[in-house]
Amino acid sequence: MADQGARGFDRIPAGPGSAGSGPRAGAGAPRRSELLAALSLAIDLGLGQPMEHMMRATLLGLRIAELLGVDKSTRERIYHANLLAWIGCHADSFELAALFEDDIAFRSDYYLIDAHGLPMLSLMLRHTGSRHAGAQRALDRARFAIGAKTAVRDLIASHCTSAGQLAARVGLDGNLPSILAHTFERWDGLGLPAGRSGAQIPLEMRIAQLADAAEVFLRTGGIDAAVAMVAARRGTQFDPEIADLFCARAPELSRGLMLSDPWPAVLASAPADAPLDVAGLDSVLEAMGDFADLKSPWTTGHSRAVATLAAGAAGRLGLGPAETVVLRRAGWVHDLGRMGVSNAVWDKPGPLSAVDLEHLAMYPFLTERILARVPGMRRVAEVAGAHRERLDGSGYPQGRTGAELDPAQRLLAAAEAHQTYLEPRPHREALGPRAAGERLRSEAAAGRLDASAVDAVLAAAGTPLARRRRSAGPEGLTGREIEVLRLLCRGMDNRQIAAALVIAPKTARNHVEHIYLKIGASNRVSATLFALEHGLWDRGQGKAPR
Repeated sequence: MADQGARGFDRIPAGPGSAGSGPRAGAGAPRRSELLAALSLAIDLGLGQPMEHMMRATLLGLRIAELLGVDKSTRERIYHANLLAWIGCHADSFELAALFEDDIAFRSDYYLIDAHGLPMLSLMLRHTGSRHAGAQRALDRARFAIGAKTAVRDLIASHCTSAGQLAARVGLDGNLPSILAHTFERWDGLGLPAGRSGAQIPLEMRIAQLADAAEVFLRTGGIDAAVAMVAARRGTQFDPEIADLFCARAPELSRGLMLSDPWPAVLASAPADAPLDVAGLDSVLEAMGDFADLKSPWTTGHSRAVATLAAGAAGRLGLGPAETVVLRRAGWVHDLGRMGVSNAVWDKPGPLSAVDLEHLAMYPFLTERILARVPGMRRVAEVAGAHRERLDGSGYPQGRTGAELDPAQRLLAAAEAHQTYLEPRPHREALGPRAAGERLRSEAAAGRLDASAVDAVLAAAGTPLARRRRSAGPEGLTGREIEVLRLLCRGMDNRQIAAALVIAPKTARNHVEHIYLKIGASNRVSATLFALEHGLWDRGQGKAPR
């Protein structure tokens, strides 16, 4: 039976057929600005907005900046602050879904309110306990209300820290992390996490906040709706001067914004940059893969492992150096479309509904659509977008058959399946290497995976060496602290870590505090990125305790 590791094939009906596998690459190396524009499309999905939302917000922000007469360096920071303001949103999806059940629906509704006081509390309570009814829902909401302020403050602080780290990983201006730390601050000082107010909030973020919200209202309700929203939030969420400028010049600022593809204009407005060299391109793509994997602790490190396995198997299948590079890069970024599916689905331990299955069936298509916007990435896009297709037409999103899948696409499908079998998911435990290999061979025998690709993947996977316990690690981490760090990366809290290691919860808490102090982290996402960068991530086996 097909795996359910990406909430798999036996639970998702095949999509409509496809005429071929997409355009071939013919362009040179991408620029950083092109990759960041593509990354913004993935961010849009996590916000519950249509792709190109952040691009239009960027153009709107630049038009506001022009009317304000800001200097060139500030305009460049405004560009990136608008395009990637929510770069950290996906990294807290696991925690956000734990509080409000559907992270994407919550973020989508967040745009509709002036997020403070009773409107914000009402939004949070409406999304708390939504899966339950009657007394249980009331109990869930009462429990949340007691600790709501602390829970939200911690969540926002984590978001801001993660945003800064991710911005640095993709090579943005060194000033961007401190700007992104103000994403949830408000002009009236009632925001989080620091309660900054007025001009304490960087101009770049004050413009980004207004442009981000205004784009939603312009798109869904037109100029009058956007002006009414901005006027209502003048002096509370938004800088009064910027709000007055928008309200007075809204027709001019929004002219043509919703009528044309924003991609060319966004790239034309980007700070000047040259095509990336091989190392630079690989660095950004690897960071984008980590970005996608942080959507859920169940997938941490998944894309890195798939990339390594696919590239290692390419030579065994007789693919040349160019296709090996394509496979490695496709492995890194094959899961960008995950951003379009809520963690209420990804982290669900029980059966999936028909609606859940429909959403999941689209995520590889979203990956391909995002990457195909970058001319130099089109070959990578078509390989990455086919990683869930199967030779017998049972895969998704397009239900392609063997005749429509080339060797690289077949190989990535086998590599991704094998790596997924080795990893635990909320609804099942991980398989050991031997069982994972048997499962992969059974898929080939059933005609779903290419037998030659399966042989190449299993040869590349080899026999895992016994792991040696570290006595010490980077930043002075002890062997026990590395064990705790690995469990922390899996989304476990102190109680769960204590149960897994058979230690007292207080001892687990002390270990976590010492780890954070040693590595300079403040949350799970920061710790996970540290573990990935220092080769400490170990998926391990089994399900996390609940």
